[in-house]
Amino acid sequence: MYSLSGYGKMIADSRRMDAYVGALQQAIKPDSVVVDIGTGTGIFALLACQLGVRKVYAIEPSNWVEVARELAKENGYSDRIEFIQTLSTGATLAERADVIISDLRGILPLFGQHIPAIIDARSRFLKPDGVLIPLRDRLFATLVEQTPELDKFYTSPWEEQPMGCNLQSARRFIRNTWQKANLSASQCLVQPICCLTLDYATIERPNFSAELNWTLQQSGVACGLALWFDATLAENVEFSNAPGQPELIYGQAFVPWLTPLPLKCGDRVSVKLQANLVGREYVWRWHSRVFDGENLTQPKANFEQSTFASQPLSLASLRKRANDFIPKLNSDGEIAQFILKLMGEGRSVGEIARALTHEYSSAFPNLSSALRHAGEFSQKYSL
Repeated sequence: MYSLSGYGKMIADSRRMDAYVGALQQAIKPDSVVVDIGTGTGIFALLACQLGVRKVYAIEPSNWVEVARELAKENGYSDRIEFIQTLSTGATLAERADVIISDLRGILPLFGQHIPAIIDARSRFLKPDGVLIPLRDRLFATLVEQTPELDKFYTSPWEEQPMGCNLQSARRFIRNTWQKANLSASQCLVQPICCLTLDYATIERPNFSAELNWTLQQSGVACGLALWFDATLAENVEFSNAPGQPELIYGQAFVPWLTPLPLKCGDRVSVKLQANLVGREYVWRWHSRVFDGENLTQPKANFEQSTFASQPLSLASLRKRANDFIPKLNSDGEIAQFILKLMGEGRSVGEIARALTHEYSSAFPNLSSALRHAGEFSQKYSL
C-alpha cells in the first residue's frame, strides 16, 4: 500500500499527469461513466468530474479512500463519485462504463495483480465500445554498463569484509534481486529491444517470456539489464520511461548479472527473460549467455538467475510445502479457526472478542487486545 507522500509524488509527476489528462480529454463525453481502478486519493476521479462526466465509480481497497472522499467533498463532486472500498475484482457495479482508467503498475507493468485486474475489469465493467486508459504498454530491454552507483547496491557490504567478517554467502541472494534505478542513455551498451507489448484490450494472460539477442557494436563492462516501459494512454498520447528521457516516477528496473563482464565489439549476448505471476507476486528469471564474437559454440559466461533465488528457504519451511506433509494447526492457527467459526455463525466482533478472552486468556488478557484481533479478521474476511 502506498503512503500519502507516495501518492503525492505520483500526482506531482507532471509528465505522467499531463498524459493522463490528455487521454481523459479524448475519451470523455458529457454523459460518460468512468471507472477508476486503484483510485488512491482520487485524483483521476476528480479530473474526470472536472471534464464533465455523469458518474465515476472510484475503487480502492485501502483506507486512503477516506481521504479521497474528503477531497471529493471539498471539490464539490461527492454527488458524482461513488467510492467502493475493495479490490476491483470483488466489486460489482450498477452499470457498465464508457471509460476505465488505472495506473496499477509498479516500476514495470508486470506488477502484482495489475494484469488480472485489468482483464477482470474489461470483461465485467466496460461497455463493448468502451475505452481503456492506458491502451497499451511496451516493455524494452538493453544491456547496462557498469557504474559505481549500480555496483554499490550489490557489493556493499557483502564483498567488502566489514570489520573482518566474510559476508560472501549473502552474495548469491543479492545478485538475484533487481532494483529501481534512474539510468542515463550513455549507460546503455546496445540498442534497446521491445520484448513485450501489453495490449490491454486483448491481453488474456499475465505471464511473459522472451529471448533477447544482441551483437556488441562497442566495448564496455556490462553488469546486467535495464527494463522499462513506454506507455500509450490514448492514440497520440504517450510517454516513455526510457533512459535519457525526462525522469518519471517509475524509474527503470536494473536486473543484475552475477558479476560484471568486459565485452568487446562483436561479442554476442543472449538472454532468456521470463516473468510468471505466482500468487500475488511475479517471479522473474533471466538466463544470460555471452559468446566471444569468434566462438559462438562455447559461452564465456553463463548466468542463470531468478528472484526466487533471492529468498532464503529453510528445509523446515520447504518440508511444510511438500505434497505428503500433513499440517497441524499451531496456536495461531487454532485462534484463527476459532474466530472464523464464530464469524460463520454470525457473531458480532464484540461477541467474538469476549469469546477470545474466555477461551484464549493467555493470548488475550484483556478485551481491548481481543477486540483489535477480532477487528483485523473482520476487516480482512468479512463482506
